[in-house]
Amino acid sequence: MPVSTPAVDPLARERSHLAASRSALRAMREDVESLDISRVTPNWVSAQVLARDVAERIRALADLSDTPLFFGRLDYLHAPGAEQAEGAAGERFYIGRRHVHDADGDPMVIDWRAPVSQPFYRASKKDPMDVGLRRRFGYTGGDLTAYEDEHLSDPAETARTSRLLQQEIERPRVGPMRDIVATIQPEQDEIVRGGLGGTVCVQGGPGTGKTAVGLHRVAYLLYAHRERLARTGTLVIGPNRSFLHYIEQVLPALGELAVQQATVDDLVAHVEVRGTDEAPAAVVKGDARMAEVVRRALYAHVATPVEPVVVVRGSRRWRVPAYELEEIVRGLLDRGIRYGAAREALPQRIAHAVLVRMEQSGEAPDDRVQDAVARNSAVKAAVRAVWPAVEPAKLVLRLLADADFLAEHAAGVLTEEEQKAVLWAKPARSVRTAKWSAADAVLIDEATDLIERTHSLGHVVLDEAQDLSPMQYRAVGRRCSTGSATVLGDLAQGTTPWATRGWGEALAHLGKEDAVVEELTAGFRVPTDVIGYASRLLPHIAPGLAPVASVRENPGFFEVRPVGGAAEVVEACAELLDREGSVGLIAADARVPELSRALAAAGTRYLAPGEETTAEVRLTLVPASLAKGLEYDHVVLDEPRAVVDGEPDERTGLRRLYVALTRAVSGLILTHTAPLPLQLG
Repeated sequence: MPVSTPAVDPLARERSHLAASRSALRAMREDVESLDISRVTPNWVSAQVLARDVAERIRALADLSDTPLFFGRLDYLHAPGAEQAEGAAGERFYIGRRHVHDADGDPMVIDWRAPVSQPFYRASKKDPMDVGLRRRFGYTGGDLTAYEDEHLSDPAETARTSRLLQQEIERPRVGPMRDIVATIQPEQDEIVRGGLGGTVCVQGGPGTGKTAVGLHRVAYLLYAHRERLARTGTLVIGPNRSFLHYIEQVLPALGELAVQQATVDDLVAHVEVRGTDEAPAAVVKGDARMAEVVRRALYAHVATPVEPVVVVRGSRRWRVPAYELEEIVRGLLDRGIRYGAAREALPQRIAHAVLVRMEQSGEAPDDRVQDAVARNSAVKAAVRAVWPAVEPAKLVLRLLADADFLAEHAAGVLTEEEQKAVLWAKPARSVRTAKWSAADAVLIDEATDLIERTHSLGHVVLDEAQDLSPMQYRAVGRRCSTGSATVLGDLAQGTTPWATRGWGEALAHLGKEDAVVEELTAGFRVPTDVIGYASRLLPHIAPGLAPVASVRENPGFFEVRPVGGAAEVVEACAELLDREGSVGLIAADARVPELSRALAAAGTRYLAPGEETTAEVRLTLVPASLAKGLEYDHVVLDEPRAVVDGEPDERTGLRRLYVALTRAVSGLILTHTAPLPLQLG
């Protein structure tokens, strides 16, 4: 009589594979740690580079105990063929954050970026992509707790929404931003896996995942073009330090450690910024026309030669007349090369003219003679007179402090009123004592690039791009002039006086006119009632922009609550702290001190934006000016009218309010004493 074999619990089998995968990852890390590199490098410099690479590899192989090593499984139907997917008959692939292989080199977990993983995000009942089974896993911390199957090639099974996928999307958030590799949607995946050669601009409303898409696109490009990007570099640009701190763990969690992060202010930090501009001055300084003013002022230093150059070598005197020097200078100007490069070329051009005369007289000079002539004191003096060295900061200082100098080079470009707006009321005497503003630093960066070309990276991600000025776009564009970019933003969330009016104009300033513009309209993070209420502002702040449609099954909660003062606002925060997840108290900047005192009086601990929430302290007090890009499970929004009134004009104020309203992932309590803005109905 045959002995029946007891059925193996599928969940137990998957847990066993998880344990084996963790063990294999640990073995991969130990293999790297055991490498002896002491005798494989010819010198100490190579040894340092190799040691750094090994250390980074060890870090990339870290097993994050509270993060699932894999989140899905694909069972393919057929063996690979010309028309088949990259799978083998009956073979299955576990999809995770990084590749893991066993001692024989066979894969135990496939990197989510690999081609074989793509059907996990793209396959559907209409197009199964040769997948018979797609399995999703549920986790609590790092422990596998559930699974859910979709039989994509079974006509008897109807398409349905994944419960585990929905739970993962709606999971409460504590701490910094997480990756979304387990929940990437088909329209997001298409952007993520776009090629390196082209620039992509992603217009996305609140909660559509545009920031996550941009970060995962970097991770994908590093996977697909690692050697190239290792040479050229990658950079993520965010609006402020709080935002960068919020997102900084996403790429390391995916095993990518080499991506730099910065703000635009970091990129142009040629001088110490100690001053601020009034809005009219900042708007003019950020206008793309200032690039022409700076260019004119720089090249005005190039003088027309009026004296010949006479080079004495031994008993001979060699003369280059002024008209020939003028031709040399005009030729360099016509080539359009950088000011500094042309200045370096000028002595060699003059020396070449001298060598021509030497050859005509019967001499046979070589390159060493030309170099010696280029270093001749008479040639150096001519270069100083005709093409003097210029310091970028001193050039901008003179433009902003000398009305006549500005008027000369801004004629026909800026109006008299605009020139008055940018001139300093109290001109500084030196670069060191000047109270430079952030917009001034961008002008200095423009001048610096005119003199010497800015290094270009292979790929740049620019987030919250709608708030950049045209001159800031130019500064970013210089960092990817020979590379590509991913531009992320939402026109409805522009809160600067120079906020982007349209992506075509912005991309032109960036130097990426041919970029493809994609729009994300499915909202995964903001509850339906909250995004619906906030969308009442769209006709007033971004006419014609499609509202975000929330796809969350959990509607969350939303309440408009009249209050009598700050103490009742603190009580609303206490109510939300009884729930699971992070809490943000967002208020107009001017009201933050009062709310801070009220929280202290109530004994409620809180954090500032950028500080990481913990199980003990889950409340963050957020000035409305710093709320952009941040998300909290629950939000108390204090005094919407004060948020609007805190901005220079009503439209900017309403955009700031739109940002503040859409920071909640699960629920929002709107507290107010003053009447609500009429635009909210």
